[in-house]
Amino acid sequence: MTTLDEIDRAILDELRRDARASMTALADAVHISRAGAHARIRRLTDAGVITGYTVRTDPAKLGHHASAYVTLAIEQASWQLVQDRLRAIPEIEHMALVGGDFDVILLVRANDARDLRRIVLEDIQAIPSIRTTRTTLIFEDFER
Repeated sequence: MTTLDEIDRAILDELRRDARASMTALADAVHISRAGAHARIRRLTDAGVITGYTVRTDPAKLGHHASAYVTLAIEQASWQLVQDRLRAIPEIEHMALVGGDFDVILLVRANDARDLRRIVLEDIQAIPSIRTTRTTLIFEDFER
């Protein structure tokens, strides 16, 4: 387990804000040397704390005008089958196995309400091990 100090956490915060920040800008933002920033990022990457870099996008500007969280109750011991089938649905942006009132939660991005209906009723509910679904519409997304 890697122990993170305040500088490590500040570096991670800066990278979450802008993963494309130069090493110099990152070092300046957290008040350390460029070599120190580079060494810390390498250590955080080697330890598996940093697992990659990504791009955040605006779903509406990509044509996804309907978004929803879809929760699933699945048959016990069917997670691997369900997971494999869900991975094949391109509109599912995020998937998590959870505990509580349901077993799986999905973030679905669709072109419009009709497309969202198709994804939930035809693609997701067609998976045999899924017992029930519940769809909660997202009116507005907020980035942290």
